[in-house]
Amino acid sequence: MAKVAVVYHSGYGHTKVQAEAVQRGAASVAGTEASLVAVEEVESHWPLLDAADALIFGAPTYMAGASAPFKVFLDETSGRWAGQQWKDKLAAGFTNSAGYNGDKLATLQQFALFAMQHGMIWVGLGLLPGNHTSAGSPEDLNRLAGFLGAMAQSNADQGADLVPPAADRLTAEHLGRRVAEAAQRWRQA
Repeated sequence: MAKVAVVYHSGYGHTKVQAEAVQRGAASVAGTEASLVAVEEVESHWPLLDAADALIFGAPTYMAGASAPFKVFLDETSGRWAGQQWKDKLAAGFTNSAGYNGDKLATLQQFALFAMQHGMIWVGLGLLPGNHTSAGSPEDLNRLAGFLGAMAQSNADQGADLVPPAADRLTAEHLGRRVAEAAQRWRQA
């Protein structure tokens, strides 16, 4: 059984919706146990994270990086970093912001660098960009053209019951599936 843990922070509920989609995608792969861990509850979940084959990190992008509660979680892993406890685990990431760009790439780069410091193996989105030609549509997967991880855009004046839009939720599910499939292969190697 491959174990995938989705660790996230959500300030207004939008990133939680995205995290749930990532978990749903991972759980859809036979032989995968997918867990969802809010950073506010991480203290009781360290053993789960340590036992996972893959960790998928998610946070909203605030002020050109991950939200402060998520950054606290990153800093709290320093003991695990020193002991290289997460070395050779798979890692991936997702983020959300109100703007189409919103500097989401900076947050995904922060997650990837964090994973590299831990000696982890990064799994990118693995999708071509959607909605980038005249035949494209805002309903396309990867409509925001991310490669490092799953990006979502949520209008600031709409609640998590409406946004992120379906295309971004499906892109997040794709990321979860991709990581779970990679974790299955990684365990067999």
